[in-house]
Parts: sequence; structure tokens; C-alpha cells
Amino acid sequence: MQKTTSLRQRLGACLLATGLILATTSVMGQKAESLFNGKNLDGWKIYGTEKWYVDNGNLVCESGPDKEYGYLGTDKDFKDFELTLEFKQEANGNSGVFFHSSIDGTKITGWQAEVAPAGMHTGGIYESYGRGWLIQPTADKEQYLKMGEWNTMKVRVKGNVVTTWLNGHEMITLDDEKIGGRNGQIALQIHSGGGIKVRWRNIQVKNL
Repeated sequence: MQKTTSLRQRLGACLLATGLILATTSVMGQKAESLFNGKNLDGWKIYGTEKWYVDNGNLVCESGPDKEYGYLGTDKDFKDFELTLEFKQEANGNSGVFFHSSIDGTKITGWQAEVAPAGMHTGGIYESYGRGWLIQPTADKEQYLKMGEWNTMKVRVKGNVVTTWLNGHEMITLDDEKIGGRNGQIALQIHSGGGIKVRWRNIQVKNL
């Protein structure tokens, strides 16, 4: 009788462990998709007349002669996702990463995770053609941007909640129903005014 009970206990423990492994595998099985192949702009569409090109395996945005806004948007729409990328600001660096966006010419509606020069709220969330700034990082977090060097940004959007990280530091968390009610393109921005040049690499997205 004791042997039978022991066998049942071991079998139950084994089944429980198997279930946990399968559950963990299912969560970990959400693989990241590369949005930039390092060779060309396949999977993206250029909006506006500013410069978007590939150089030494990097995606580069650079002000053109018109010095206007420009965007590079994905062919696909995304709703709940985790996006990671690296950027290096070679000049000025006023740019951004849009999500849940739609683009008509150079008019974009959606939300931007800011990429900007020092002290200008990189990692904050701005609503284009809407409410403007929704949240900015606290002043003590401005130090995490490394101008002229490679930076790693992560943007996580799940339901109504958006969280951004810069170089491993959480910058903001925002709960906003309007964001949760939309989906759309991911897009990189080049700001108007001229004199801007930013490099991007290792752009990966994982659906949640």
C-alpha cells in the first residue's frame, strides 16, 4: 500500500513538473522578430523626403535639404509587443520611436517613445496630434542617455500599460486607455529643423 501511494505521489510530482515546464516553454516560446536585416529597408516604408539608408549594417536617418519631419514605418501593425533597439545620436539626435501609429504623408497619429538630446526626456511618451506630453522621466533619469554612444532602448506595450527602459533603467510606466484601444505601425522619426543624424541597429520585436 505504501509503495502504491509513493508511486502515485512521484507520478503526480512528475506531471506537475511537466506542466510547469510546458507553461514556461510556452511563455519563452514567443520569439523576437528582427525588423531590420542590416542590408536594406525591406519591411519598411519611407514617409517624407528626409534620408533613410543603410551604412555598415546600421539603419541611418539623416536630415535632407527640406529639413522636415520624416518617418520610417513598418509594413505590419503591432498591438501588444516588446520592442528593443539600439541607437546612436551622431548629430543633434532629436528622433523617436512611434507605436500604435498611422501615417499620412508626414502627419503621424500615435504615441512616441522619445529619443532626444540630453535633458530632453528620452524615454518619455508623447502623443502626436493629440494630448502632447503624457509622461516624462524624472530629472534624475536624464543621466542615463549616452550622447554619441550606442544606447539600448526597450518599449513594452501590453494592454493599457506602456513601460520604457534606457540602458537597463526603467524610465516611465504609463497606464492609458486610449493607447490600449489602438494598434498600428511601429515607426522611427526624424525631427524637423535639420542637422539630425541617428544610427539604429538590432531592432527586434516580440509579440506579447
